[in-house]
Amino acid sequence: MADVIRVLLVDDDALVRAGLSMMLDGVGDLRVVGEAGDGREAVAAVEARSPDVVLMDLQMPHVDGIAATRRLRALPNPPEVVVLTTFDTDENLLHALRAGASGYLLKDTPPARIAEAIANVAAGEPILSPRITRRLMERSVTQAGAYERARERLAALTPREHDVAVAIGFGESNAEIAGNLDMSVTTVKSHVSSILAKLGLDNRTQIALLAHDADLV
Repeated sequence: MADVIRVLLVDDDALVRAGLSMMLDGVGDLRVVGEAGDGREAVAAVEARSPDVVLMDLQMPHVDGIAATRRLRALPNPPEVVVLTTFDTDENLLHALRAGASGYLLKDTPPARIAEAIANVAAGEPILSPRITRRLMERSVTQAGAYERARERLAALTPREHDVAVAIGFGESNAEIAGNLDMSVTTVKSHVSSILAKLGLDNRTQIALLAHDADLV
């Protein structure tokens, strides 16, 4: 029997939370274990409920979703965070991903896709809406020095780790990376862990962002 995936819902709209709870609870291995009305409540709810994945709104009073994501990812044994929002601006997207979110979905995403995204993120695979993915891949580096800084950081990796980082930037799963680079999935996971530790990153999505900043994707 597959492990249950514990989900916490964070949104300032009680009706949205109720709808998400009805939609997601009991779908596959998902179980909604709690709710929070803003980012401030989210931290306490995570500490009390120990969810595997937090479904996070962005625009909320007191503490917004980006700040809440940053706080949650700084906790011991932090949950994965999937942003679910109506806002798809580049600023919100990049700030959320750099804060540690492993997924970014828009609220017009079909319910089945949201459930699938939660399951994938719980398994260590970052998820972005197709429209968001296209924009991220087409994004040009606009900050002065971002290209050079990204290249300098990636220089700390071994050649094999570098190859894995680039593959992550292209959105490949561990299984796809293993097949394309002729290594085992276990070895790929080991490389990913090493990359995260060496570069001080939280998740695969941040590796992908760095690869994009270095213009390797």
